[in-house]
Amino acid sequence: MSALTQLGDSRELLANLTLREVRGKYKRTALGQVWSLINPLAMMLIYTAVFGQVLRVTIPPGNPSGLHLFALWLVCALLPWNFMSNAMTGGMSSLVGNANLIKKVYFPRQVLVAATVLSWDVTFLTEMGVLTAVLLAFGGMPLPWLPLVVVFMAFLTLFALGLGLALSVANVYFRDTQHLVGIVMQIWFYATPIVYPISYVHKEAVKLHDKGWNIPVEFMYRLNPMERFVEVFRSLMYDNRWPALGDALYCIGAGIVSVVIGYWLFARFEGRMAEEL
Repeated sequence: MSALTQLGDSRELLANLTLREVRGKYKRTALGQVWSLINPLAMMLIYTAVFGQVLRVTIPPGNPSGLHLFALWLVCALLPWNFMSNAMTGGMSSLVGNANLIKKVYFPRQVLVAATVLSWDVTFLTEMGVLTAVLLAFGGMPLPWLPLVVVFMAFLTLFALGLGLALSVANVYFRDTQHLVGIVMQIWFYATPIVYPISYVHKEAVKLHDKGWNIPVEFMYRLNPMERFVEVFRSLMYDNRWPALGDALYCIGAGIVSVVIGYWLFARFEGRMAEEL
């Protein structure tokens, strides 16, 4: 509650820092904010060519939307992943990147992390708006589900904010954090069903069970919060149906737990932050 009070008292500072991040993200570039659309589009084309055409990954048709296009199925999961990845890593670097500001004047330091995460929310909203238009053009009907999409975008923001708060402090005290996180993010990406359906994991789990390996592979795999977020966004945007109740509750819990633990760690080690920087 004290964290919410501090953010409320610093809402003008938070708004100004968020605008600064949004404006500075593509400063002095010819295309400006258009890059926020070009980057995921390029990734979509690359992954579609590799996994959709070369490796021939089989995806289920949208139920009940009837959509059956790998590129759209992919981007419904890729955009939430890109947001989480960018917001988390951006928040991690926000304290070190604003070291001079932190050493000059006191203000709630978590505002820097929150401003970075919110700036990526602006990009996320733009990308989801474009995705909605494309899905409509191909016969999908995501419009009735957009309120729920916004709700889960908010919980994904909390999840990324919690990770960003925890990692930003770790990065102040241990500068190796950013390099380690880069490796972890690559592993995490392929451990999440973004470029392949979760049915592939189920098939492998069955094969291991038939060989006598009683390892709860699928259960451990589904502990990954991003797997649940990906399934929820695909259900809403690609399938046009209610997400599974277990997935929805898991996402809500992951967002709340992440931000609570992240802020607790941030507050615990905030005291010597200026000296370390």
